Amino acid sequence: MEPSCTQNGMKPKLKISDLSRSLGPGIMMAAAAVGGSHLVASTKAGAIYGWEMLLLILAVNLLKYPFFRAGVQYTLGTGDSIIQGYHKLGRGYLWVFLVLSAISAVVNTAALLLFSASLLGYFLPFDLSLNVLSGIVLITCITILFAGHFKALDKLSKLIMATLTIATTIALGVAFSNGAVAPTDYQGPSVWSIASIGFLVITMGWMPAPIEISSITSMWLKRQCQIQKVTPQSALFDFNVGYIGTAILAVVFLSLGSLVLYGSGIEFKASGIGFSHQLVGIYAATIGEWSRYLIAVIAFFCIFGSTITVIDGYSRAVSEAQLLLQRKPLNQPKHYNSWVMIVSVLAITIVTLFISSLMSMLDFAMIMAFITTPIFAALNYILVTKTELPDELRMGAKLKALSIVGLIYLFGFLAIFVWWKWLM
Repeated sequence: MEPSCTQNGMKPKLKISDLSRSLGPGIMMAAAAVGGSHLVASTKAGAIYGWEMLLLILAVNLLKYPFFRAGVQYTLGTGDSIIQGYHKLGRGYLWVFLVLSAISAVVNTAALLLFSASLLGYFLPFDLSLNVLSGIVLITCITILFAGHFKALDKLSKLIMATLTIATTIALGVAFSNGAVAPTDYQGPSVWSIASIGFLVITMGWMPAPIEISSITSMWLKRQCQIQKVTPQSALFDFNVGYIGTAILAVVFLSLGSLVLYGSGIEFKASGIGFSHQLVGIYAATIGEWSRYLIAVIAFFCIFGSTITVIDGYSRAVSEAQLLLQRKPLNQPKHYNSWVMIVSVLAITIVTLFISSLMSMLDFAMIMAFITTPIFAALNYILVTKTELPDELRMGAKLKALSIVGLIYLFGFLAIFVWWKWLM
């Protein structure tokens, strides 16, 4: 079936109900994004540096915005996924995407799988090994994906984001009413020091998400176009709701870390179950014992939502890239299913190797995301600026300027990171 994306430049007036039905790929992107980057990185940012990290987190969300939006613009303007766009630019571009995405798929899935498994152990009245818990989470994810694919994932993403938003708002309100735990004369470490570069890289790698998620959003949008009418207005509304929502939630988690953990003198544990129990316990002890399971629910749904959407999205992206390189038809569900299993098996294998080092695994995944971010950002910018798109989908002067600033920022910080690692 041909995509039903509206590309004729018409701007029909949409009702609120129409916009609500259009919510899908953007919310799914948010579900994939609001995971390790928010619950771990944003919370740690607030816990270690307090409010100093606020402007940096807002800045990285702003500077990555054009490159995530590029996937929506390209798909609406051409009817193709952004991965097909890479292929049209040249096989070399697609090979770069395939290799980097395949690595990211396994590493990011493993990190999220390990974290969600550790949180699952918090709910159970009996003890299970982290390997078994990881297997339970993975089988659940695969079952949901194979049973319903897009529609089931779409509904689950909306439910997760609604629950997460309500729960975090309640938790933040209570934290503000209780006030900060840090003494008034407490002086934490400065984020503006060379020693902080490593943490900044980890935070920015997954904030709000690895940029290759834009290609996954593009594929979800293309799929949505095949089952319902999608206009530039509705698609950009969906994207902006998801993207801005992730930025707001990043600020929420940073605020919780600043109010609840900053100045407490507590260090995060490295083990999986130890870290998740510690995180929930610290919040419960500070906000109130009544909030223990509220925080646990926030944490689990946050990471589980990221896990299932990342498995689905990366498998679709890598599968499509491989089929394009092999010049085979794209609509091959068996090929997608195979990649779901390949990514899952490799991820669970990595989990067994990092079974006692959750934080190390998450840090490695975030560093990998940061290193590849400038490359994917440049690919998206080249594609959108070289493609003839309808006027309302072209990158305007302001977005182009923001893109240039973003590229300078991302490549510049990557150079600083390389220099910092060389000094070490």
